[in-house]
Amino acid sequence: MSLLKVEGLGKSYTADKQILKNINFDIKQGEFISIIGPSGAGKSTMLRCINRMVDFQEGKITFNHQDVGSLNKKELRNLRTNIGMVFQHYNLVPRLTVLENVLHGRFGYKTTLQGILGRYTEAEKEHAFYLLEKMGIHEHAYKRCNQLSGGQQQRVGICRALIQEPQLILCDEPIASLDPNSSKIIMDHLKSISTEMGITCLVNLHQVDVAQQYSDRIIGLNNGEVVFNGKGHELSEEKIHKIYGTQTKQLIIA
Repeated sequence: MSLLKVEGLGKSYTADKQILKNINFDIKQGEFISIIGPSGAGKSTMLRCINRMVDFQEGKITFNHQDVGSLNKKELRNLRTNIGMVFQHYNLVPRLTVLENVLHGRFGYKTTLQGILGRYTEAEKEHAFYLLEKMGIHEHAYKRCNQLSGGQQQRVGICRALIQEPQLILCDEPIASLDPNSSKIIMDHLKSISTEMGITCLVNLHQVDVAQQYSDRIIGLNNGEVVFNGKGHELSEEKIHKIYGTQTKQLIIA
């Protein structure tokens, strides 16, 4: 049974420029899927169509038996509590503490007033500390986020997504701004979220070798179309060339 099914997805920002064209794939609960492709291929737009941060014009997205495109504002808010998101540039509030940023992940369960006043239960605070400990950054709980390194901030972002208790986490280039050591720590955590917690992860990546190492399956995009959908070991040089085109030589040398 699919947790997420994308059928004939199409997205245009202008009449003469189609960003996504007839995208089709499905994902099962607990899978770790990487999306690779050159800049401008439509990876970020596709991710944002899934939780409707971006509206789409064509096709259908079904998440947990719900037609995402047909949801009203209240239904969409409920849907997003089940879909966490991790951003390339962390999307944290720098002046707030690590703990406060993590607890922001509970906003979807709060009334507007509760969210503004920052009213969280003791159970929610305990859960936040548990997640910070799991990510190895609990000692930074009361530091402002702008005092942390990039890798530490990204772990805060992951905790914020996890405290939603989601079924799916969307990760938009989560290691693009990080050094190799921090990147490995983040990818190891995301993989354990998938394998140990059974949470589905859909991750945009530029690094083909990282995608091959961590993924159950890889989806390759080029010019808004799916040109590969398979296991990492099936990703031959010819198929990499089909995804990246003229960038292939630079990719292999790097």
